[in-house]
Amino acid sequence: MSYAAVVTLILTAVLVLALAWYLIQVIRVLAHVNDQLGKITFGVRAIAHRTIPVEPLVGEIEGDLDAVAGALEGLVAKATSASRQAA
Repeated sequence: MSYAAVVTLILTAVLVLALAWYLIQVIRVLAHVNDQLGKITFGVRAIAHRTIPVEPLVGEIEGDLDAVAGALEGLVAKATSASRQAA
C-alpha cells in the first residue's frame, strides 16, 4: 500500500469518527429537547385542565343566589307585615 492510500484511509477514519461523535452529540441534544418538551406539554395540559370554563359553575351559583334573594325578600316582606300589624 502506498503512503497516500494509508493517509487517505486514516483521514477517512478520522472523518467518520468525527461525524459519528457529532451525530451522537446531536442525538443527546435532541433527547434533552424531547424531554423538556414532554414536561412543557404536561404542564400546559395541567394548566388547561385547571382552567376549565367556569360558565356552568357561575350559572349554578347565580341560580342559588336567585333562590336566596327570593327567600330574603319573603322574609323582609313577612317582617314588614308583622311590624305593621304590631304597630
